[in-house]
Amino acid sequence: MRLALIAHDEKKPALIEFAREHKETLETCELIATGTTGKRLIEETGLDIERKASGPIGGDLMIGAEVASDDCDGIIFLRDPLTAQPHEPDISALMRICDVHDVPLATNLATADALLAGLEELR
Repeated sequence: MRLALIAHDEKKPALIEFAREHKETLETCELIATGTTGKRLIEETGLDIERKASGPIGGDLMIGAEVASDDCDGIIFLRDPLTAQPHEPDISALMRICDVHDVPLATNLATADALLAGLEELR
């Protein structure tokens, strides 16, 4: 399983905590992440993660390209619907490409839990 991890600035701590709680499962996945999110996850969880560019310079689009080429099985994008900054990745393009290719996209912790549970069942 190849899983992408993305988080808006205010949600990075929540994604890090989620990764710690689910480290055993995430270690069995091939992980990719946007630049800053990936850096923090590596430093704070020890997970092996392939880092793409930071979101503001196209990392989210690089992940979208992986979805389009069937190289990504799911995305966890913890977005901040209330205070996202203009420089942060926009979910619209990722949502569209995930819908086109029938790839699960989790946008909050509840759906992230469900996505991991679903991926586990597929193994």
